[in-house]
Amino acid sequence: MITLVRPDLDHLDRYIEALERGWSPDNIRLKVAADEQLQRIAVDALGFVNGLDDPEGKQPPLKMPDGTTMRRLPGFHRWIWDDDFCGSISLRWEPGTSALPPHVLGHIGYAVVPWKEGRGYATEALRQILPMAREAGLEEVSLTANPGNPASHRVIYKNGGTLVGPFTKPDVYGGGEGWLFRIGL
Repeated sequence: MITLVRPDLDHLDRYIEALERGWSPDNIRLKVAADEQLQRIAVDALGFVNGLDDPEGKQPPLKMPDGTTMRRLPGFHRWIWDDDFCGSISLRWEPGTSALPPHVLGHIGYAVVPWKEGRGYATEALRQILPMAREAGLEEVSLTANPGNPASHRVIYKNGGTLVGPFTKPDVYGGGEGWLFRIGL
């Protein structure tokens, strides 16, 4: 049984341990993103955890994979938890619409630590965050996955997702093909 936990100092040590073990909440920037987070935590742990819950989009601009920065959308992160840290899931949105700006690949992103994969945690975390997306005013959510990631495809399909089709990732994400999915709320 998993729960979604709002990031806080009480759970931060297990999050840090996952980052130090090589896990990253960012499936594009991987180790670079994990190292940046470890640095931010070392400088201001409370500011770091508080910044992961930003429903008004007041945090600093978002650093893109190519190094550019873009306006940050309202959103929040939740940590996936059983009796320990299992991963993270995030929701972001553009107020008043289900559409997203071009620099945002999807409303929801998730990453499970490798030592807890294959247990259905991502599927359950996505199921639990969908009502929160409805509460944020969304009528549908978009998610993206790489074509060669059938595990992520299954997570989305098990939550009522449909494949919209292939798309070309923006240059800031390195280009290449991705698959776009939607889940109606």
